[in-house]
Amino acid sequence: MSVAVVGSVALDTVETPSGVNKDGLGGAAMFFSLAASNFTRVHLIGVVGDDFPQEHIDLMASKNIDLDGLEQVEGKSFRWTGKYHDDINMRDTLDTQLGVFETFQPKLTDAAKNAKYLFLGNIHPSLQLDVLQQANADFVALDTMNLWINETREDLEKVLAKIDCLIINDEEVFDLTGERNLVRGVKKIQEMGPSIVAPKKGEHGCLLFVENKIFSAPAFPMAEVVDPTGAGDTFAGGFMGHIAQQNSIDYDTLKQAVIHGSVSASYTCEDFGPERLKTVTTEDITARYDAFVELSRF
Repeated sequence: MSVAVVGSVALDTVETPSGVNKDGLGGAAMFFSLAASNFTRVHLIGVVGDDFPQEHIDLMASKNIDLDGLEQVEGKSFRWTGKYHDDINMRDTLDTQLGVFETFQPKLTDAAKNAKYLFLGNIHPSLQLDVLQQANADFVALDTMNLWINETREDLEKVLAKIDCLIINDEEVFDLTGERNLVRGVKKIQEMGPSIVAPKKGEHGCLLFVENKIFSAPAFPMAEVVDPTGAGDTFAGGFMGHIAQQNSIDYDTLKQAVIHGSVSASYTCEDFGPERLKTVTTEDITARYDAFVELSRF
């Protein structure tokens, strides 16, 4: 089964202790799509400006990604500039230029409307609500951030009431619920709507809450992290891609999806932007998945 994603496609300038990547391919929907395309067909809904390099479009088109929903319009593409500290878990946003993304009104293609699985990337909750009205998905997962939690709470709660799965980080669980205890916080989120919650904990891995069940997965150990930009979106792509490939949301499949998400994210961190994702094969993912399972076995 295919999966649809709605979100940003951008040009990122990133500085880390490993170097600088200027005007590289970025954006939540892009990272998600490259990761999910290793598992299934992806329908990407987004917008870029007329300054967006054709080579980036060609790259995405060469993967298992349907770009009929990627609008290219007059104006500047969304650009983000960030700098990571020596502690790679800490970063500063230096500049954000929304460009054409500021007026983005997602319009689902017929293929995206009929995709069984849908991921709503980190965009304004009112837009997420509009997408839900267009879609016929059986399973919907969502990403959000503290800006929407703090400034558009009412709209966000309307979205949460309509989705199946929430993928956010542990700090956002606190922002959303006021609970520092992750278990209590997730329980409050489940009462808002989604029965499945996957709080990401960065280098400490990810938890998966499915109704009253809890699964814990470590992060894949890495000797060096070059650039973690997009790792969370890559996790979501691997997670949703595996679910769509298996066409199942039973507990075992969801646990496997968490591992596939973590494996996909580990590849993103190995190089700047999507450079490593460009060359990752299904065999690579399977080999690292097996290593991950062995790492967790006791």
